[in-house]
Amino acid sequence: MAGLEPYYHTAPSDVPPPEAPPPSPLRPPRGGPPALAFAIALALLGGVFGIVAAIVQEAQAGILVAFVGAPIIEEFVKPSGVYALLVWWPHLLKNRLFTAALAACGGLAFGYIESLVYIKVYIVDPSPEYVLFRLTVTPAMHVTASFIFGMGINQGAIDSIHGKKPLLQGSRKWFIAAIILHALYNIGATIISVVFDVFSDEDFRFD
Repeated sequence: MAGLEPYYHTAPSDVPPPEAPPPSPLRPPRGGPPALAFAIALALLGGVFGIVAAIVQEAQAGILVAFVGAPIIEEFVKPSGVYALLVWWPHLLKNRLFTAALAACGGLAFGYIESLVYIKVYIVDPSPEYVLFRLTVTPAMHVTASFIFGMGINQGAIDSIHGKKPLLQGSRKWFIAAIILHALYNIGATIISVVFDVFSDEDFRFD
């Protein structure tokens, strides 16, 4: 009878089937607490990997790099673990907020490791105020910025990189907002340290 054909017959014949994700290098748990633990662990490891970007940025230290280059580089690299989940284990990314929360985990790992590097390696005898700032405000900024950035991480962002849709369509606003927040933090921390002399000269480093 006309109009009662099966639904799948109504789909255009020239529409390609959805692409399957590439073969996974690991076989994580399919669900439940073990899968959640795997996703969080990978997100944290991604934040650790992001420290490499900070090292590269530090090697090119300068005002322009600190205010412009560092926010862009670090915000794109901190969620490396989330990128891996999106490519190989997309079923573990339940929704946008969960994805953003995992990106924030990467920001947390990055923020604390970066702060410890500054306190223990870059700065000789840092002031108590600087240590407190580095272990509270800096990680909080990285967590917040990474959460915002994570709101834009989805399959559409991957498709735009592959040229299947306009570049970063639907994700651009989240990425830009995170980068601006990071840059404003760098600028604000620098102004506070110079104008109000909150930290000693040896403490004058922010990312």
